[in-house]
Amino acid sequence: MDTAHPSFPILVALFVLLLGVTSSQPYEEFLQCLEFHDSNITSIVYTRANSSFSSLLESSIRNPRFDTSATPKPLLIFTPRQISHIESAIRCSRAHRIQIRVRSGGHDYEGLSYSTISPSLTFLVLDLRNLRAIQVDVPSKTAWAQAGATLGELYYAIAAESRTLAFPAGMWPTVGLGGHISGGGYGSLLRKHGIAADNVVDAQVVDVEGRILDRASMGEDLFWAIRGGGGNTFGIVVAWKLSLVSVPPTVTLFTASRTAQHKGIELFHRWQHVVDKLPDDLIVMASLSRDNGTILASSNATTIQASFNSLYLGGIEGLIPMMDAKFPDLGLRRENCVEMSWAKSILYFAGFPLNSPLESLLDRTISATGSAKFKGKSDYVKEPIPISGFEGIWEKLKEVGVQTGGLILASYGGKMSEIPESSIPFPHRAGNIYQVEEVAFWVEDGVEAADGYLNWLRGLYEYMTPYVSKNPREAYANYRDLDIGRNGGGGEGDYRRARSWGSSYYKNNFDRLVRVKTAVDPANFFRNEQSIPPLSSWR
Repeated sequence: MDTAHPSFPILVALFVLLLGVTSSQPYEEFLQCLEFHDSNITSIVYTRANSSFSSLLESSIRNPRFDTSATPKPLLIFTPRQISHIESAIRCSRAHRIQIRVRSGGHDYEGLSYSTISPSLTFLVLDLRNLRAIQVDVPSKTAWAQAGATLGELYYAIAAESRTLAFPAGMWPTVGLGGHISGGGYGSLLRKHGIAADNVVDAQVVDVEGRILDRASMGEDLFWAIRGGGGNTFGIVVAWKLSLVSVPPTVTLFTASRTAQHKGIELFHRWQHVVDKLPDDLIVMASLSRDNGTILASSNATTIQASFNSLYLGGIEGLIPMMDAKFPDLGLRRENCVEMSWAKSILYFAGFPLNSPLESLLDRTISATGSAKFKGKSDYVKEPIPISGFEGIWEKLKEVGVQTGGLILASYGGKMSEIPESSIPFPHRAGNIYQVEEVAFWVEDGVEAADGYLNWLRGLYEYMTPYVSKNPREAYANYRDLDIGRNGGGGEGDYRRARSWGSSYYKNNFDRLVRVKTAVDPANFFRNEQSIPPLSSWR
């Protein structure tokens, strides 16, 4: 990955040209600061003058919506190979007023791990891809995983040691552990074991002073905050100690789809009445989506499809009678089901062929949407939506303003109803039937095309208002949505302004997060457009 770098004077001259600055001194001093701490550190600094800069930046941009010439670019990309490099980056960035954006997998829904909405902001990207070591300890059922590792790499490492251990996190292999767990992190095991952040027992964090802290030295307040309180806010998490969970050697999955409007709406209506009451060994997720053949479908015909996807912690023989008793309307049959290991189920949910090798989990280049751009929003449903409500959703999906889009529904209940809202910052627990992700995809370039799809999505979100949580209208932090509120363009904090989005993500936990932020980073060095502000930002 390392490439030959231009000499230092040439770098400075190129930066004057490329950035239009009148003096090279700030950048020169920043590099000199890094070299003071480690004379070899510039070999992991990629500037805009470096031939690898663009490819490195684009390699982990998971939403092409933010891969345009108009998207603000970092001053440089820093790829630390050891934790001491992060200490140096923090100290030098503070000294020279360069903001840090932290990227582990690049799946930030608004691109804030590698960009900003402020064109004038001077920032660097701290890319953690080289910090991805994983150590699994089967006897203690724990694993230490560095924040630059992906979910796929974690699942592969666990599977290499045991077929009957797992970790309850997301279902897309290229998602980075750093951001995923920092925002909560849910997947197919949430009804049985909660979310990823519920299952963290220790961590390593580099704080604003450049100190490396573990749970004992950081204290319980900071340890509480980093498990779901958002990334790039309290410090830089460099490793998590994870509590692994037991799974059977064989699990069962199925996907059942319906395209007829009447049947699909009836099934959705029935599904929401039973889904949070199922045994916690079973999760049945659902989606209602449209594709006009340009992105996901193989034909050119517009299709609206109701789909149900499930994971059962057991064999087919146990699943069929359970579904017949709890959700007979679906009409599940043996031929709809497939058995495999839990690790292989991740490939199944990600859309890999059934015969794909487990090594596919290690591929960091695969994209969930290909070249399609997307925007997501989120909601929580506490009372079943009436049939008339689903009929309206179906009609919204028929509108011409979307190519591919719809609703993705993750069922709650089980363990999620047992964990108190204040256990960690992620508060969405008892009382929720399911979580909703509203999403739109498109392939056209340009602002005008994007605005059309974004307006359609916002119309769908507005339509959902009567049917979802209120006061606040809850949202999931990992489905970052700047529509619900933001800090200043450079992430400047404002407590009252931040409450508009903070209460949606964190409910009553927001104020405790603010107090922790005030204690550990009162000057608000770690920040972005939706980071927790310190109390000193009150104005």
